[in-house]
Amino acid sequence: MRFLLDMGISPDVVATLRDLGHDAVHIHELGLGTLSDTEIMRLAIREGRTVITHDLDFANLLAASAASLPSVILFRLRNMRPERVMARLRAVITAHAADLEAGAVISVSELQVRMRHLPLDAS
Repeated sequence: MRFLLDMGISPDVVATLRDLGHDAVHIHELGLGTLSDTEIMRLAIREGRTVITHDLDFANLLAASAASLPSVILFRLRNMRPERVMARLRAVITAHAADLEAGAVISVSELQVRMRHLPLDAS
């Protein structure tokens, strides 16, 4: 799978994703740390990447636009250490790979994983 990691996600997660055989890039390593959320979404669409973030604005942008892509994995963990993120991310990728390819928002918290197919209803 192809992933684009937002600034709030550790670059260490990129390295682990790559070790697992995924095509992953971090906004910072691209030198694009100042991109707006809308520009990040456009980049993800152009490159066919799923956005990994902890910024709620991405789900709001998808709802407002009624877009079918890009998929977004939204982390809402209290502890965002790379090893905790990767443990949850591995489970999400395993369980929801087809959903991410088709277009989905997946919210990951301490206790649950919630998935909604795109496009989202803005109401």
